[in-house]
Amino acid sequence: MQKVRVWDLPTRLFHWLLVLAVLGLFVTGSLGGNLMVWHMRFGYAVLTLILFRLGWGVFGGRWSRFLQFVPSPVGLLKYLKGAGSGYAGVGHNPLGALSVLALLGVLSLQVGTGLISDDEIAFTGPLVRFVSADATSQATSYHTEVGKFLLLGLVGLHLAAMAFYKLVRKKALIPAMVHGDQLSDARDPLPPAADSAFTRLLAACWLAVCASGVYWVVSLGAG
Repeated sequence: MQKVRVWDLPTRLFHWLLVLAVLGLFVTGSLGGNLMVWHMRFGYAVLTLILFRLGWGVFGGRWSRFLQFVPSPVGLLKYLKGAGSGYAGVGHNPLGALSVLALLGVLSLQVGTGLISDDEIAFTGPLVRFVSADATSQATSYHTEVGKFLLLGLVGLHLAAMAFYKLVRKKALIPAMVHGDQLSDARDPLPPAADSAFTRLLAACWLAVCASGVYWVVSLGAG
């Protein structure tokens, strides 16, 4: 067995910050009232993190890049048949990769519809004034009646997968997202993800760019 640095620090921080932000969304959205101000803030945080992850999936650590873990249809079929797909036993397996893409997609749609939603009680998205009343109504309906439950379902599947790996496969997935390393039984040495001071500085700069972009978008609603 060889130890491989799979999850760089920026990826790990993204993961846990997203967990906290999504949890904050559910709590504040469920309680409503004055907490809807924080609901919007958590939404802005989620949007910032999604933008960060999209960029980090292009130029981030090796095992965090989309080209590294997103499977081709042929590769996915081979994996499902147990014939191998180029999966090295570390990072996201093909099914896990699809789960990541689904979560990012549903979260993006949830945050996007939130920006133009209006419940006419305690919440008005910052970009409502740029869309028609019909678009606002549809976005609000999806955000509160569809997207929220899709997201809950995906989170439930994610938790169930981790429990399955822990109880059945005897492989804990959470520790690697804390310290960054995974064990692999691959014959050839696997290249580790770059996790230097430079890559961490690069990630911090990219996060600042993403946060600035979200701030600019939100500020358009106050113009």
